[in-house]
Amino acid sequence: MSTQTVHRTPVASPEWRFAPRITDWGTLSYDESHTRQLRALDERLHGTIPDSVFFVEHPHVYTYGRGFRGTLPAQPTFPVDPGESVSHVTVERGGDVTYHGPGQLVAYPIVDVRALTGDLHRFLHWLEDVLINTMAHWGIAGQHHPAHTGVWVGDRKIASIGVAVRQWISYHGVALNVTTDLRYFGAINPCGLPAEVMTSMVELTGSSIALHDVKAEFVAALRNTPSH
Repeated sequence: MSTQTVHRTPVASPEWRFAPRITDWGTLSYDESHTRQLRALDERLHGTIPDSVFFVEHPHVYTYGRGFRGTLPAQPTFPVDPGESVSHVTVERGGDVTYHGPGQLVAYPIVDVRALTGDLHRFLHWLEDVLINTMAHWGIAGQHHPAHTGVWVGDRKIASIGVAVRQWISYHGVALNVTTDLRYFGAINPCGLPAEVMTSMVELTGSSIALHDVKAEFVAALRNTPSH
């Protein structure tokens, strides 16, 4: 990757602190993680858990949000992992169709949006800021896009965001391509876009990047990126 100046979003003042509970579910099917999300959502609504962020890595799955208006794709035309196929799940988040799979950082924030950012639009923008600050550690200059939710690097999209909110508590969340096999996007139009726009951290840097290191940077960005 060519050398470039990377601009982080502002760092929060010492008086500001967001310290959610962090839980890593490891590798988990989309259906099981969705069940756990709904349970955590109910617990957060009743005040029995604090603001929480859940990490997970999904087996291959295409998920379809409320904005999807197309037809379900066929299985990818290239060989998938031995003995595996790609699942298809319709969910209540916003947005179109996207892909989740190994090598992707998926984070589900179950948080009080009104207390954290004041409104949903600012919450989505803040999640983009968190992702931008996360990737800056590797010299990747993430950017907001004027027309599309998510994080971009030039004309390539590297992270997707799709959330739902119930009584101001968020669920669903973000997906950052770290070592993701980008071929799986080829069977869909991710978020309504051509598959070729998708990229990953390893594709941009040409370097080996460990998912656990990206999680650690993401947690630091959660705690240090101002929400207002």
